[in-house]
Parts: sequence; C-alpha cells; structure tokens
Amino acid sequence: MIIYKRTDSRDENFKILVNALDNELADRDGADHSFYALFNKIDTIKHVIVAYENNIAVGCGAIKQFSPDTMEVKRMYVRPDKRGKGIASAVLHQLENWSKELNCTRCILETGKRQPEAIALYTKNEYNIIPNYGQYTGVHNSVCFEKKLIK
Repeated sequence: MIIYKRTDSRDENFKILVNALDNELADRDGADHSFYALFNKIDTIKHVIVAYENNIAVGCGAIKQFSPDTMEVKRMYVRPDKRGKGIASAVLHQLENWSKELNCTRCILETGKRQPEAIALYTKNEYNIIPNYGQYTGVHNSVCFEKKLIK
C-alpha cells in the first residue's frame, strides 16, 4: 500500500529523492543540465508530496505558485525499481487536488524531450502540450504542458 504525505521542501526524504532525480537528469541532459538546474531549486517549495511504501520513500512531486490561478508541477520522481506501478500518476493527482484546494484552475509544467517516460505520463494524465513558457521559451529540448483543473 502506498501512503502519500503532504510536506514541504525541508523534508529529508524529499531531498534524498530529488538528489536521485538530479543525478538521473544529469545523465540524460548532459551539457544542458546546468541550465535546467537553475530552475529546479527546492529551498522554498511549500507544497510537496512524498509517496511511501512500507515506510520507505519511493516517489515525490511538488507544486509551486506560477501565477494567482496556476501551479507549476516540479520535481516529479519515482525510484526506478518502483516505476510502472502508477505511483507517479497518483502523486500527480495528489498535486492537482492540492492545487484545486489552493483555488488554482490549472497546472503547468516543463519536461525534457530526453524524458519520454515523463512525456507519456503527462499525456496519459490529460496534460496538453502548450508553447514553451517563461525561461523555457525557445529551448529546443523543453516540452511544456498544461492541464485545466475541474473543481
């Protein structure tokens, strides 16, 4: 059974999972990783979900305010040995529900073209590709998504 815990970026298990995520992304992104790392700091994220199986942290995700009605999904990760079990989709749904509680009407996010599993996850969960936004405008490796939230 998977338990989903609401916390913030001070959570030690979240930090451990994000470190593993950063290591994986460094391998995938190569020279581009330092650019993306600029926008993935976790020191002030207020809304984090950590997934636990048998009291062991196996996945995470976060949201941060992008605009008054929009949350940006950040730091989605599931340990490789736990992938394919629906944990990422469940974390994403938890983040969407939390966004609705915070009176947001949409979630946006960015992922990289070198992460086909992430693209498949967001597509499966009814996210639509949108023009790259903010710091990702004009970045060839970035793919941005949006989902309108229904209350």
